[in-house]
Amino acid sequence: MRPFEGVRILDCTHVLAGPFTAYQLAVLGADVIKVEDPNEPDQSRESGGDRALNKARMGTSFLTQGSNKRSIALDLRIGGGREALKRLVRDWADVFIENYRPGAFRALGLGYEDLARLKPRLIYASLTAFGQDGPRGNQTAYDHAIQASSGITAATGTPESGPIKAGAPIIDYATGTMGAFAVSAALYQTLRTGKGQYIDMAMLDVALVLQSSHITDYCHTGRHHQRAGNRMRFVESSMHEAADGLLQLAASNSRQHRRFYAAIDELAEAGRASLDERHARYEEKQAIVAGKIRRKSAQEWEDYLQSKHVPATRVRELPETLADPQLKHRAVLHRHENVPGVDRPVTVPLAAFKFDHDGPSIERPPARLGEHTDEVLAAVGYSAAEIAALREARAVA
Repeated sequence: MRPFEGVRILDCTHVLAGPFTAYQLAVLGADVIKVEDPNEPDQSRESGGDRALNKARMGTSFLTQGSNKRSIALDLRIGGGREALKRLVRDWADVFIENYRPGAFRALGLGYEDLARLKPRLIYASLTAFGQDGPRGNQTAYDHAIQASSGITAATGTPESGPIKAGAPIIDYATGTMGAFAVSAALYQTLRTGKGQYIDMAMLDVALVLQSSHITDYCHTGRHHQRAGNRMRFVESSMHEAADGLLQLAASNSRQHRRFYAAIDELAEAGRASLDERHARYEEKQAIVAGKIRRKSAQEWEDYLQSKHVPATRVRELPETLADPQLKHRAVLHRHENVPGVDRPVTVPLAAFKFDHDGPSIERPPARLGEHTDEVLAAVGYSAAEIAALREARAVA
C-alpha cells in the first residue's frame, strides 16, 4: 500500500505549482480529481514546445504533472457546477487544493469556511504569490516574477551580466514540492486530532526558504550575497575552463580541500591551510588551478578527481544528462508508451526519491479535459439524467 492510498484530493489548480502539489501526492497513491473550467481549462494544457499538442489541450507542461489524475470539467460560475463541487467535497474529498488569486473561491461561496461547514475534517490548501493577506496579498505573480521579487534574480549572474533569472521554473516546482509536504503534514495532523486544516502557502515565502543560508548570513553580518557567476568563495569550489569544456569543482570542506591539492600535485601548503588562510591568496591559487585544469578535458578531470574522492563534474547540457545511465538506474523518469491524444510516447518525472517498497508509481496517463466527468459525478449520486441536465446547462462538460 502506497502512503496516500485512500486519500481523496480535489485538484482545483492550474499552471505549474498547484498541479505539481497534487501530482506528488498522486504518484504516492492519492486519488486525485483535477477540476477545470470547460471554457478556460488549465493554461498548462496549451503550454509547451509542441504546438499541435497545445492546440489539442495536451501540452507538455500539462503532461508533466497530469499522470494518475482523473479529469472533470465544471463551470463554477454556474450554480450547477458549484453544487457539484460542493457535493464532491461533502461526500468524497479529504483534501481541496486551489491556487487562484486570494478571495476568488471565497467569492463563489467555495472558501475554506464554506467548505469546512460541509466537511469539518477537510484540508484546504491555497497557494498564491504573496499569501492571502498583508500589504501585497492582492498582487499576482508567476515564477520569474517571484524570482525577481525575492532577491534570487539579483543574486544570479555576474557583475557584468547583471541580474539573471534561473533557467528552470524553480519556484513553481519548489512551491509544488513544499505544498505536497504541507498537505502531508496536515493529513498526519488530522489523523491525530480529527480536525481539518487550512494551508496558506505563498510562493514568495518558498523563495525565501530556498535562500535560507544567505538570509541568515545577511541578517547576522549585514552583507548580502553578490552576483559572482561561477566564482565561489574558494577556488577549489569554482568553475574552470578545461581543454574542451567547463569543469565544476566542489571541494568545499577541509578534507576535500587537502585531497584536491594532493590530486593536482600543486600548492601542497594551501591544502593544509586553515579556514582563514583558505580565503587568502585567491588570485594566486586561481591562476595556478586554472592553468592546470586547462591541460586536460573536463571528462578526464571528472574521472580522475572523483577517483580521489574530490567532488567535480563537467558541465552537461540537459540532453546529455537525460542520457546518463544513473537516471535510468534511479528510475526518476516514467515513460508513457500510449497517452490518448498524443501521437508518441511521453516521458515525465516521477519522484526525486525511492522507497524500499510501495513507493512512487504511475498507473494512469494524463487525462483529456473532462474525460471522467460522468464517472466522478455518478460516484457521488448523480443520475444520468441529472448529469445530462448539467451538461445542457453548460455547468459541466
